[in-house]
Amino acid sequence: MESLKASIPEGLKQMISESSVDDLSTTCSYLHRFFLRFNPFHHMITELADPKYGLCGKSKHDALESKQLGNQCFLDKDYVKALNFYTQALRKAPFEDGDMENNLVATLYVNRATVLHKMSLLVECLRDCTRALQICPSHAKAWYRRSQANASLGNYKDAICDLNVAKSMESSLGGKRKIENELKSILDQCKSASMAVKHSGNCLNTVDEMPQIKLQCVTIPDKGRGMASSCDILPGSLLHTEEPYAMVISKQCRETHCHYCLNDLPADRVPCISCSIPLYCSQQCQIKAGGQMFRIYPEIHGILKSLPIDIGEYAAEVIQFNDSEQEIENISEHKLECQGVNWSAVLPSEIVLAGRILARFLPKSASEDIKDFVDGLELSHCYKHMPSESKLDSHIHAIVLLYCLQHSSSIVFPIDGVSLSQVVIIISQIKVNCMTIVRLKSIDAHVLSDQFGEFPSNAYLTSNVEQVRVGKAIYKTGSLFNHSCQPNIHAYFLSRSLCIRTTKFIAAGCELELSYGPQVGLLVCKDRLNLLKDEYAFQCQCTGCSEANLSDIVLNAFHCVNPNCSGAVLDSRVVDCEKQKIKRFPIADEADKNSDIYEVCIRAFSQSDASIPIQPGYCLKCGSYCDLGSSHAAVDKALTCIKSFHFCLYDDMICCMQVEDNLAQAFCLLGELELCMDHCKASIQILEKLYDPDDIVIAYELVKFSSIQLSLGDVTAVDSISRIGDIFSRYYGLHADLVFPYLRYLRGEIKKKSVECT
Repeated sequence: MESLKASIPEGLKQMISESSVDDLSTTCSYLHRFFLRFNPFHHMITELADPKYGLCGKSKHDALESKQLGNQCFLDKDYVKALNFYTQALRKAPFEDGDMENNLVATLYVNRATVLHKMSLLVECLRDCTRALQICPSHAKAWYRRSQANASLGNYKDAICDLNVAKSMESSLGGKRKIENELKSILDQCKSASMAVKHSGNCLNTVDEMPQIKLQCVTIPDKGRGMASSCDILPGSLLHTEEPYAMVISKQCRETHCHYCLNDLPADRVPCISCSIPLYCSQQCQIKAGGQMFRIYPEIHGILKSLPIDIGEYAAEVIQFNDSEQEIENISEHKLECQGVNWSAVLPSEIVLAGRILARFLPKSASEDIKDFVDGLELSHCYKHMPSESKLDSHIHAIVLLYCLQHSSSIVFPIDGVSLSQVVIIISQIKVNCMTIVRLKSIDAHVLSDQFGEFPSNAYLTSNVEQVRVGKAIYKTGSLFNHSCQPNIHAYFLSRSLCIRTTKFIAAGCELELSYGPQVGLLVCKDRLNLLKDEYAFQCQCTGCSEANLSDIVLNAFHCVNPNCSGAVLDSRVVDCEKQKIKRFPIADEADKNSDIYEVCIRAFSQSDASIPIQPGYCLKCGSYCDLGSSHAAVDKALTCIKSFHFCLYDDMICCMQVEDNLAQAFCLLGELELCMDHCKASIQILEKLYDPDDIVIAYELVKFSSIQLSLGDVTAVDSISRIGDIFSRYYGLHADLVFPYLRYLRGEIKKKSVECT
């Protein structure tokens, strides 16, 4: 892509960098005509869009190589590596309609099922056996392995049926005798066990909770459209749920998360049928994403007809996929990319997302104008505010994307200035409106051993909470919620679904605002304003940016040099930024009015009552002078040392919190839990100065704190976990345990402690 950019004449680059929305058709046409005469452009499109040049296609040779490596690892009893090699082989193995008896895909599923059984992953083993049988119903080994998994799970009735089918499929006398012996063994187990049939599935355990509140789309001055409440709403209320209009997985999560639902991949991950990139958690997700499945109809297999009626019906039920579970939409997201081509693997995620949006238009392109389609999305965009480099990139990506889609689709559509201009607008719409889908993950101290070597065996859990960015999506209604640095609603995700919940009491008619990223307490005001302007092209005027607040005062403040004073020292940058805000500092709690920080704010913005002159470098409480140059140098030196320990830090107050956090982790690794808890407590105290007391960030830190308390047998862990539960309930409601499963462990530990006490 850089070679294309470098080849563009400077005059054309300048024209694009100065272009407005009204100029798009012209600038796109000029660039398009230039590329049509530029041979490297055509060569690039061929490499990206022609399957015979693709690196993402199927290869029987590569699949067999991975299979052999898996076989060797299995013989060496290295089951983890064997599992990975068999999965890689499945990704590369082409699905062949002929010769079902020696089908490579079916054999690989059976091999992987054998490994899964060795690893005691019985449900996963059962599913892989079933997948093999859907391809090759007469695979005796698959039926036999399925019976072992069912027997281990206590599904004895199914295990017996599996063995009866396997016996009918087995051609050798030795094999039949082995199956008969296995049948006797399972029948003996049945005499002392329940004959109830147990069925295992791969469905997500969800909690039924539907929004009960009617929302209003309103026009808001200086913001355009927004969402408001139609009634008073209590904290923790579920406002809105929505499926994505289009979604794409993050490149760094392709090996760890399902490419459709974005949940963690199980051990028996399912590859795409037609290309080697996607992995899915189930056949349901694979079909919904790619719109393809292999269909084996049992009635056409004479060998099934030769079975006794009851056994034949059982076998048919096992190998016939249940189509009723599928609710495939008009366009499957991965379908146009599912031809072994490279473009979806090479182009940026946002551009692939634009392609998935356009995939909804292509079938209607003969009857609908692309401009009407883009207008119908009703998504705002920021093209006129985009930097020159971004405008050029969007032009290039629009042209490349449309040519790739034309190669992937059997539909012929025009590629001209009008269509290209609309793709540029879609790309700019994605920049403003796409939401990052995250998963909460609990990370413990042992993860760090990979980076820093082995730690003592008595190292304890610190249970850090990490937010993993697993994908990006467009939610049409979700895009209507505006930003605030002090939000009153919180967005989270269950599988692909967007959920929005209130975190504060909201009066009828008030605007519902979520955070697009930086919040009060995360960055100082000036940095937040710059980031929001760069990323979303608007000047934030929320209460967090227009009123004085504690976080912005203390984030970059230095402690007074007088050890007996708890005052703060501000530099000129912070003072100048804060003085541009409305000169008021609303604090309702009388206890807060007696705090030193409150006094700092009063002195900073109500100088008429202050006995100490307000000057950068002087303590706002006692007036002591602080050498800011030396203070900044000391902080920079400390940051350099800490960053060498692979941690990324922010400014002074955040630096202090991270230092406390890192010290807590270090003492935890050494088994010095009392010291660890002291530093963890200090981190929480700093966070409570930067955030509301019920902010989710504090709950994340409390997760670590309570884990240490449990390790020490501290009875006050009950209070910490109770506070975590209260905060999580406000942010996630009944979905808290689904969003963060580690919460169930903490609650379980509390129950254990309660039982021990009684």
